[in-house]
Amino acid sequence: MAIDEQLAKELNALRQRNLHRSLRTSQPLSDGYLQFGGKRLLNLASNDYLGLCEDLELPDGGRGAGATASRLIVGNYPGFDALEADVAELKGTEAALVFGSGYLANIGIIPALLGRHDAAFSDRLNHASIVDGIRLSGANHYRYVHNDLAHLDQLLSEHASHRRKLIVTDTVFSMDGDIADLQRLVELKEQHNAILMIDEAHSSGVFGARGAGLADAAGIADRVDVQMGTFSKAYGCYGAYAAGSATMIEYLVNHVRTVVYTTGLPPVVVELIRQSLAKSSAEQWRRERLEENAVFMRQALREAGLDIGGSTTQIIPVIVGDAGRAVEVGDDLQAAGIAAVAIRPPTVPEGTARIRLSMSAKHQRADLEQAVATIIRVVAK
Repeated sequence: MAIDEQLAKELNALRQRNLHRSLRTSQPLSDGYLQFGGKRLLNLASNDYLGLCEDLELPDGGRGAGATASRLIVGNYPGFDALEADVAELKGTEAALVFGSGYLANIGIIPALLGRHDAAFSDRLNHASIVDGIRLSGANHYRYVHNDLAHLDQLLSEHASHRRKLIVTDTVFSMDGDIADLQRLVELKEQHNAILMIDEAHSSGVFGARGAGLADAAGIADRVDVQMGTFSKAYGCYGAYAAGSATMIEYLVNHVRTVVYTTGLPPVVVELIRQSLAKSSAEQWRRERLEENAVFMRQALREAGLDIGGSTTQIIPVIVGDAGRAVEVGDDLQAAGIAAVAIRPPTVPEGTARIRLSMSAKHQRADLEQAVATIIRVVAK
């Protein structure tokens, strides 16, 4: 067919630029390793930061493979109300709303809040789901230089006439491991009469009291309009949430298309999320072990002269620059017993291809010490 020929040409073009991707089967193990490509590899690629994924158990007598309908019809099982109460209590907000995924949350919330007469002010390195949410909204899109809040202040001043202004940012940036200055962001939000939405996908469970997130750790959670986060990373499950005022959540229930027009999460998944939230809140040792492992890895790689950018978290990029070189390093690491995947454009800017390392509470120090030596050897090759 003609379309297949056209698509095949585009796929070949991706291969020539070292940007082609494919699905590869993996199976997580319980000790910080995974089965990948027929080999047992140290897992430095997963977002299972607290090591909860393999520690959760299906509830006794758990039922409900599917919600069978939109939550606004007959798909709002009792577990949803309980989970949203759990999230609101953890986040210190009046209410919360559960979504099918972080992507669905961002592409639903942003268009619900903004239209073509409004403006979104977005960090240049925000996740693709935020960018897509802004595009879907039809709002004017102003991108500020990564973490340059003087530039954000300038843009807000220059474009003050819009009906509604939304500042939106990741809290922990997923490919760089650095963090947003939330204290300054809430000041700018209040100074310019804007709305502030934060994406806590990579900080939920990891920072703050009981893992409430970076906004909690920074002491500004009550000044954020929408706190969005996911259950698919530190919590080891699936799905996402938005937390905020009762009025905000009621508005989202009535306007977010990815809630209104989609089936709710499977009830059995909702129960697993509740179990994970409880374990995360109670087991502080997981956050402490994760922090110890992240500090060790960052220090060791920096001391070896590797470029890990501005990482201050459990996400550590080893920046190599060229996409082809990143693929080579990733393949060599896999051959040496480490699962660490090459991240290439368009996920990251041109010239900044990297190996993205993710720390977990399940990692043992001896394994990480060996991994550091291997990474240094492979990158220097």
